[in-house]
Amino acid sequence: MKTSLIALASILSSASAFVANTARTFVPSSLSMAEQFDQEQFNAEGKEMRLKYLEEQAMYALKISCENYGNAVFPNAMIAGDVVITHLLSRLGYLTDGKCTVMCVDTFHLFPETMEFLKEIEDHYGFKAEVFCAEGVPVGDKEAFDAKYGADLWKEDIEQYDKVCKVEPFQRGLKTCGTDCMINGRTRWQGFERAWIDLFENAPIGGGLAKCNPLAYWTLEDTFDYIAKYNVPHHPLHAKGYPSIGDAKDTIPIPEDGSTRFVDFKFEGDKVPWLDYASERKGRFVGLANKDGSTKTECGIHVAGAEKTFDRDLWEDGKVKTIASTDEAIEITKSGKPSVITVYAPWCQFCQKMEDEYAQFAEEAEVDVFKFRGDEQRDFVSANLNTESFPTVNVVKADGTVVKYDSEDRSVDALKAFVADNMA
Repeated sequence: MKTSLIALASILSSASAFVANTARTFVPSSLSMAEQFDQEQFNAEGKEMRLKYLEEQAMYALKISCENYGNAVFPNAMIAGDVVITHLLSRLGYLTDGKCTVMCVDTFHLFPETMEFLKEIEDHYGFKAEVFCAEGVPVGDKEAFDAKYGADLWKEDIEQYDKVCKVEPFQRGLKTCGTDCMINGRTRWQGFERAWIDLFENAPIGGGLAKCNPLAYWTLEDTFDYIAKYNVPHHPLHAKGYPSIGDAKDTIPIPEDGSTRFVDFKFEGDKVPWLDYASERKGRFVGLANKDGSTKTECGIHVAGAEKTFDRDLWEDGKVKTIASTDEAIEITKSGKPSVITVYAPWCQFCQKMEDEYAQFAEEAEVDVFKFRGDEQRDFVSANLNTESFPTVNVVKADGTVVKYDSEDRSVDALKAFVADNMA
């Protein structure tokens, strides 16, 4: 207790908001006290002390992430918190020394300014981000995405859109980068879904993954104060009234008239609609609802269980046999034995929908029934197993001919009939 009092006395004596009271005299009025105490200056100094502490805390968490783990990865969405983390990683030297990889997910529905801003901060800080997008689509090729998945996928099935455009590329990116520690910009201030996060958590990806939230205890006001203090490059849409930036299709300014803006490192208009608790993301997911009718507040990447979404394989039990390699697939086609091979991706909604029927078909079929995961071997399955999309069901004849099943009727009876026709 004595040590604490001495420390407090030291702080107060060094704070210029307090004027030394050299004489022990009675202060007769509140006016006299006010003359000795500048509230505004004290608050400003307190705010600066808080920001300094938060900065040190965040940098320490980032040091733990990048020094104690082999492959720290920062999925950067270029929102306010993420640009602060980018700045801190740069100050620590981790963006250029290889100790932290920056990755981004392009949903093909972002604002044009977002990917342009990515190039800007890459040039500013001297790094190159790893960009991931929907499986089987070249980075930046919106036409290819529309052709494969449909331009209106988000209107037809928002949960499938989230899986295809956000969660699956996100998980694939983490795995491709060999991530053992994921850095992200979530904060407690963002709302009740995130109100209990800590600086470090565990995510059950690939047998275990550390998750670092260096800004866990920051408010959005802290974030913009920091951006202003260090002139941190930030998303240009903040100047147009957007507190947070996601997909262009469902992100709006707050307030909607765009009267609150962050321009030239300071606020214009009333900043409360942005900085109040859980207000940062009010302009996100506008007009979207979950399948149960509840208002959508998360894209699926950070919700409970999302880390396991694509670690669950299909047909893990039962009579469906797994083809573990391309060599094994070739052996099966050349074995002289008729069989059925389905090329699939566990994240694909059409593969998921046929899971029960195909399992039952395997139970009743008189030939071997196989599965081969094709999303990780696209060139091979395209060249050898007739695959341009998932699922692709093939009958392998005794002479090695591979015949593709073209119908979308994947019922047990339909599959039996196709096998019978091709075995005759």
